[in-house]
Amino acid sequence: MRRVRAAVTESPGAPFTLRDADLEDPRPDEVLVRMTAVGVCHTDLGMRDTWPRQLTPMVFGHEGAGRVEAVGAEVTGVAPGDHVCLTFASCGTCEQCAMGHPAYCHTARARNFSGGRADGTTPLSLDGAPLHAGFFGQSSFATHAVVQERGVVKVPSDLPATVAAPLGCGGQTGAGTVLNRLRPERGSSLVVLGAGGVGLSALMAAVAVSCDPVVAVDPVASRRVLATALGAKAALAPGDGLVAALRDLTGGDAHHVVETTGRPEMARRAVGALRPRGALALPGIGGEVTFDVMGLLAKGVRVHGVVEGDSDPGRFVPELIGLHRRGLFPLDRLVTAFPFEDIGAAVAAMRDGSVVKPVLTFA
Repeated sequence: MRRVRAAVTESPGAPFTLRDADLEDPRPDEVLVRMTAVGVCHTDLGMRDTWPRQLTPMVFGHEGAGRVEAVGAEVTGVAPGDHVCLTFASCGTCEQCAMGHPAYCHTARARNFSGGRADGTTPLSLDGAPLHAGFFGQSSFATHAVVQERGVVKVPSDLPATVAAPLGCGGQTGAGTVLNRLRPERGSSLVVLGAGGVGLSALMAAVAVSCDPVVAVDPVASRRVLATALGAKAALAPGDGLVAALRDLTGGDAHHVVETTGRPEMARRAVGALRPRGALALPGIGGEVTFDVMGLLAKGVRVHGVVEGDSDPGRFVPELIGLHRRGLFPLDRLVTAFPFEDIGAAVAAMRDGSVVKPVLTFA
């Protein structure tokens, strides 16, 4: 056991409260990581607000980066002292994992959203009682986390932790949606709805593979400015006339649309902005959306639901780091750092749109 500091959610929708907790030593297939940074994602907030009461108190956080402090006896891929980013949990043996699509692991729910390990245990305790954890296999809103070996990806020691952290979820979700699922041809048009961390990661990936034009849509003026600085041909505010404006910019509707807002009305408008046989990707968490089936059929639209960018993190995260080093995936331009103790301020800044990707740092 070791004493750690964690941001605890006491009940559904409750604010994060910093508490001292106890963390177990790693099991044979687990890794103990001391956090150096962790991104704050809208998923953390959305899940916190709807999390089952019986699975509280709970520790969220799923974009961790840090250094390995200890490894279990069966771990061979990393060693103490290695710099790593943390990512989602998967079994490694089911059909989807074996095919290189671990985001669709057959045991994903138990490993990522059950409030503990796949076997129902939790490595954390609070005042002697179980503290639910294992969010995306990590619960990295804490000074330390115990993670299965498959949930860690070794990264270069000179990569800033504030860049490594978002790669584990938001970075690979946005970029992977473009590079792994849509796979656009050079010169094809791509529209991104929502210029948050996922949307701008998708935009940067589209620019990196020479999509033209790349267009962003977002209500926040500062995010539109950033989108154009990152290579978008144009950045528009949503509203009446959006589909017509996109049609003009893309020369007769877009080849691809990435809808990251999770808003049903935006998903429906996305279909209207696509050319025949165009592709709509939906990587954002949202509720129910209805489409006119005849409209989809008439255009031959392909709709892609995408989890974690359909990525195999052990392969894809190093690819993104390579793009970052070449200046083609400047993820650092999205990041604003906050001390871990200021998690409340980081959440507020993300919600009011003044910050794209808040990343908490640990002393």
